[in-house]
Amino acid sequence: MSVEPITRDAPRLRGPVIMNQDWRDLAYLHWAVDPAEVERFMPPGVRPDTLDGRTYVGLVPFRMVDAGFATGPGVPWAGTFLETNVRLYSVDSTGRRGIVFLSLDTDRSVIVAGARTVFNLPYRWARMRFDRRVADGADTVTYDARLRWPGTRGARSRVVLRLGAEREATELDDFLSCRWGLHVHAWGRTLYVANRHGPWPLRDAEVAVLDDELVAAVGLPGLTDRAPDHVAFSEGVHTVFGPPYDARSARRIGEVPARP
Repeated sequence: MSVEPITRDAPRLRGPVIMNQDWRDLAYLHWAVDPAEVERFMPPGVRPDTLDGRTYVGLVPFRMVDAGFATGPGVPWAGTFLETNVRLYSVDSTGRRGIVFLSLDTDRSVIVAGARTVFNLPYRWARMRFDRRVADGADTVTYDARLRWPGTRGARSRVVLRLGAEREATELDDFLSCRWGLHVHAWGRTLYVANRHGPWPLRDAEVAVLDDELVAAVGLPGLTDRAPDHVAFSEGVHTVFGPPYDARSARRIGEVPARP
């Protein structure tokens, strides 16, 4: 099996755009782990993707802004919300790279109900708060979450980052951020849902506060007790998604282009 190369240039979507959205004020926190530790979370036909023999568990809080259907405008109220996801990095039997979500926490219950029902994505309802401020020359972002349903009710997360200068992407940055789709087991098979966006603009970031129970709540206790192996921040990108298709299908360039 040949694994597709890591590239900052997104491939064309296979099929029409089914949704679009902005991902804003996104924080990357990652911990390196042995791939064997997370194999059990992978859908059928998918394994952990690795860089130098290690794979990564990500804790990624951000703001979802103006999510809309197809290429249309954002849905009022329901299209803008806070989200924190716990994610893994995957590769399927065709060599297609992606992301596997262990949880996606949001403060919009309607998103939880819809995404769990239609795509079997592990969305959970949470109380959430985001704050960004500049004081004494320091640009600081704060993400707070408290889980409501389902799962470990009351599990909390608090992340505070001090933001630094813009940076050139490293090999690890590209491995983690140049992901053009997700793998999910739904409707009795493993599906791939492709997305397309511009390259992530990245900034250095320093962890000021990390007090997280969300990673433990999905079955990875103790991981966030140590400092993350990768930290970055991005102002964000505009993203479009294509329709889901069987992850076993051969890799090919889609016939319908979609511009980020």
